[in-house]
Amino acid sequence: MPTPHALSETPPLHATFNPLIRPYLVAMVAWYLLLSIFGAPLILVWVLGPGQWWARHYFDRLGCTLDDRTLQFRKGILFRVEKTIPLENIQDVTFIEGPILRLYHLSILRVETAGQSPGQAHSMQLVGIVDAHALRDEILARRERLRMQRTPTSQVPDHQGDALDAIRARLDEIAELLREHLPQH
Repeated sequence: MPTPHALSETPPLHATFNPLIRPYLVAMVAWYLLLSIFGAPLILVWVLGPGQWWARHYFDRLGCTLDDRTLQFRKGILFRVEKTIPLENIQDVTFIEGPILRLYHLSILRVETAGQSPGQAHSMQLVGIVDAHALRDEILARRERLRMQRTPTSQVPDHQGDALDAIRARLDEIAELLREHLPQH
């Protein structure tokens, strides 16, 4: 018999990627080759040969799964990247769409996360997800549900209330000392 916790979980969401990401990737690398002096002669070779192979295999290895606790993403051919981001660490999900991306009917979701120490924040970009707006909304909704499960809004822990009372009392003492030592006008 399933536990009550298991009944409240929503099924994992597996994002799909737009196949137009393949020509977009080939074109972007060709653009960078064009900008370099030594790479410009290689553009035609790239576009007709290894670029097609690379883009096809890169697309085949793309994956993105959202469950109730994490966002998982994988990509890469030679250098494979697999990231798992806890939803509670996600600070923002930004939707990016520029003229070149619109030409290929693509968009970018940038997921920004918080680190455990200053300067440790990270971001991850997901290019070419079909219905990226819906995925962004679902990520934020699941993050909010997770936060609501973990923090009951009806009560403040006693130790926080005690700490606030102690701070309030100390501020009252400081205010009284300032009144005693500052000249009255």
